[in-house]
Amino acid sequence: MKLKLLILILALQTAWILGTTFVQERALIHGKVVLLETRPVDPRDLLRGDYLILSYKISDVPLDLFMPPQTNGLPPGQTVYVALEPHGQFHEVVRASTEPIEPAAGYIVLEGRTRTWWGGNARTSAHLEYGLERYYVREGTGNPSGKITVQVAVPASGQGSIKQVFLDGKPYTEAMKGAAR
Repeated sequence: MKLKLLILILALQTAWILGTTFVQERALIHGKVVLLETRPVDPRDLLRGDYLILSYKISDVPLDLFMPPQTNGLPPGQTVYVALEPHGQFHEVVRASTEPIEPAAGYIVLEGRTRTWWGGNARTSAHLEYGLERYYVREGTGNPSGKITVQVAVPASGQGSIKQVFLDGKPYTEAMKGAAR
């Protein structure tokens, strides 16, 4: 009896891990790919290992892009949907809403959450996080110098996943070869 219970528990854990992996990989393969512009942020954290902290141009959404219009800002933790449209090489926010947005031709809808932000003006813009703000890297390569851009796969659910990070137009791992100490 105990052996059957142990096997059942192990089978359920394995199924959960495989299911989670399948969902993430499916999003990366079938999601629409967008290129996002980042802003520099200090990427070092000695306690958590080497990773990049990514801040995006699309993270600060002017309140006048919201439908219906927002005048008093948004509370922290509010789910927000943004419609992204290509502007040159990168995608930028053209519309935002606290209600789900139906994707229209040429738009990609990304889901985010509002966060308290001390660097901006909450009366004129909302600061959003999309779950794309961390990218773990090989030890010793977490302090790049150059322009970082991120390729994100966005499935129909709107929950994007980082597909590739670029440093000055080259894949990050390739650009940082030989940088590990």
